[in-house]
Amino acid sequence: METLLNDFSVGLFVMQGVILLILIILMRKFAWKPILDALQTREDGIQNALDSAENAKLEMQNLQADNEKLLKEARAERESMLKEARELKNKMIEDAKTEAQAQANNMIAQAQAAIESEKKAAMAELKGHVAGLSLQIAEKVVGQELSNKDKQLQLVESMLNDAKLN
Repeated sequence: METLLNDFSVGLFVMQGVILLILIILMRKFAWKPILDALQTREDGIQNALDSAENAKLEMQNLQADNEKLLKEARAERESMLKEARELKNKMIEDAKTEAQAQANNMIAQAQAAIESEKKAAMAELKGHVAGLSLQIAEKVVGQELSNKDKQLQLVESMLNDAKLN
């Protein structure tokens, strides 16, 4: 340390100080300013990228919320359409049942009316046939002698054997 103090020169020290100050001024003017500007530009770029990422994240959340809303609306509309379709199906089935029942009742009524008219026609025909048979019997009875009881019985039995009921 003593040699350092012995070799110390004030002129050299001042000269080195002046050179150091000139070097600092030159560095500040030519090197530090561009370096600081580049760092500031980089910092601004990073901040813009972070802001853009944050905005994209918020936009993504908004889109996701909109998608959820649209999905809920679509589900509600689908449920509404399915409910309407079920109601329409049930109404169509009920209408078809009602119409089929009405047609069946109408057919039954027509069949009963046809049966009744056929029954009346058969009864009228049977009455006419019985009346005709009665007239034939009466003619034969009148044509025979009615004084003899044995002949009357014989005549009735022969007529009964002759008469064929259909």
